Amino acid sequence: MNWFVAKVVYQIICGPGTHAPQFDEQLRLVSAANIGDAWEKAGELGEQGQYAFKNQKQELVKWQFVNVPEVYPLSELKDGMELYSRIEEPGNPDTYLAWLQMKSSQLEASTVLAFAHS
Repeated sequence: MNWFVAKVVYQIICGPGTHAPQFDEQLRLVSAANIGDAWEKAGELGEQGQYAFKNQKQELVKWQFVNVPEVYPLSELKDGMELYSRIEEPGNPDTYLAWLQMKSSQLEASTVLAFAHS
């Protein structure tokens, strides 16, 4: 068996879907004999991962599987290896950088909190 990184994409639809389009891109580690099998397995994971719930306004929110647009073979697994790369071209670089800093701060805070409770 070989290891692959597959991108599984969901569209997030809330209520009638009149909101700004949202997509959840997930990178999944998949073990398969070849890239074709990895793509099929990732598609099955995508189908199984669909779900829906009611939000506070009682609107249906659903993660609807779209497809698997990318599969990359991993020749080996080692500490610090790059699994995926994407060039981002944000409309507003300052907003993008602020968002990255906020996400990093939240992760740092939750890590420190989890360490303090262990």
